[in-house]
Amino acid sequence: MPGNTLTISSADGDFSAYIALPESGTGPGIVVLQEIFGVNQVMRDRCDWLAAQGFVAVCPDLFWRIEPGIDITDQTEEEWARAFELFGLFNVDTGIDDVDATIETVRGLDACTGKVGTIGYCLGGQLAYLASTRTKTDASVGYYGVNIQTLLEEAVQINHPLMLHIAGKDEFVPPEAQKAIINGLNDNHQVTLHSYPDRDHAFARPGGAHWHEQDAKTANERSLTFLHANLD
Repeated sequence: MPGNTLTISSADGDFSAYIALPESGTGPGIVVLQEIFGVNQVMRDRCDWLAAQGFVAVCPDLFWRIEPGIDITDQTEEEWARAFELFGLFNVDTGIDDVDATIETVRGLDACTGKVGTIGYCLGGQLAYLASTRTKTDASVGYYGVNIQTLLEEAVQINHPLMLHIAGKDEFVPPEAQKAIINGLNDNHQVTLHSYPDRDHAFARPGGAHWHEQDAKTANERSLTFLHANLD
């Protein structure tokens, strides 16, 4: 079914989200957490893909406090500069509050069958990790999340299943950071880690410079199996 716009209410104001429903009209919820390019076509397509897999997929505008409606690509230097500017301005703590508000809004939708998970990419990968420590998400998936190594003290708060996809040659997550993440989470029974040794950041972003069809397919299949197992 085609996507529409949903309004999320938080303690600090309202913000918009893209929502895509499954053909059945109902399903478990998935909150899709954006990269640094806003709720763009890549994120909308990801919601549509998840809806086709039976989920109620919602992608909130997490840059709304900076500038509502950011929708840029990774195709020009100007857009990259703006994306990094937005990343620098973004407040992770208020951002995860907005993720929490979105999770609870989705949980309350008539279309949602009850459980709600999160899936995020890049910045959203970090937020997926934080969703597992600070919200009531039922399961979380993070792709090449940035700065997770600085947040490992929160790992003791992970109360629901978490899957992380790690790019071995990630230009934004250096080897020492990857090692810290793996060492810090490997023994946590709630956490599943998958490494892709030859891949760079954003290998699962269609049309991106580092897109790798086979490893993206593998990661996405792992994510779907994990999400269905924990949310259906």
